[in-house]
Amino acid sequence: MTQAPTPTADTVRRLARSLLQDGGKGGGKGGGADSAADPDVRPVTPGAGPATWWVGTRHVLRLAPDREASVRRRRELRLRDLVRPHVPVALPSAVAHGEWAPGLFCSLDTRLAGGTGEEHAVSAVGEADLAGLLTGLREVPVRQAETLGVPRVPPRSLEALRRAAAEAAGRLAEADEFDPDRLNQLTPPAAVQLAAQPGTAVVVHHALTCGHLVVSADGRVRGVLGWDAAVVGDPAEDIAGLALAVGAPAAVRAATLAGYGARPCLRGLWLARCDSVLHLAEALTGRTTAPPPGLRARLGRAWEPIMLERVTDFGRADDAR
Repeated sequence: MTQAPTPTADTVRRLARSLLQDGGKGGGKGGGADSAADPDVRPVTPGAGPATWWVGTRHVLRLAPDREASVRRRRELRLRDLVRPHVPVALPSAVAHGEWAPGLFCSLDTRLAGGTGEEHAVSAVGEADLAGLLTGLREVPVRQAETLGVPRVPPRSLEALRRAAAEAAGRLAEADEFDPDRLNQLTPPAAVQLAAQPGTAVVVHHALTCGHLVVSADGRVRGVLGWDAAVVGDPAEDIAGLALAVGAPAAVRAATLAGYGARPCLRGLWLARCDSVLHLAEALTGRTTAPPPGLRARLGRAWEPIMLERVTDFGRADDAR
């Protein structure tokens, strides 16, 4: 595989200038201050070969690092247009797109106003925004999404995940990072009872991280980024993503407002908890320094207690959704 070139500020500036000019044709969104001859550009996340750049104050430029990512990014533009009418939060719009290197896709998107889920806590009204997101995703036509190339993925085995998390929890216990007895709440029979139900597949964002939630200072969820990972699959995966991003209680409240019953809520909760244990254990393996603090924060949010855990008879839980 040919290695992608490392983008520099100069190359990004030239590319952004070209895309802004293309986007401005016919009175498009490319006009205004960001269409200056030399737009201000800076990487969203500093580092070697950054793939996402701020362009002025109103745009963001995303560079696909490889051909596989290019396919996902092209699909993302079409998927956002399909999803947008169904959800109450904003999705970025593409001003222009093209290739930044041979075969490598790039898009210049509108920048959504607000901070990240790491900068602003989601309020009770913001939880209603998340409920609207989950409700809207359930309404997106699955066949149309698959026609766009959105892949269908089978639900994960919670029992297999439970076993892997139990082994990882033992390693975390040795590092004094986690009490493995907490995983005993998820018994093998419960893991089987919380298996995904047939016929429940929906369009799933599949990457509802703090960084992909655009949150205003008052805690409203104003937008959602990162749609290139979307799949058709288990809706509990998005409940799990929210548990890791905003905490288990808020995620379950949002999912309940969206009409999901106890079974998918508990399934999402335990997907998040097992994932948080596995990710932290993986980060600790072979390290001599502390793992990224974000992983500990994700584990803490996923393991926040919720009242729903008192439900023990999953067969009598509301499984309408």
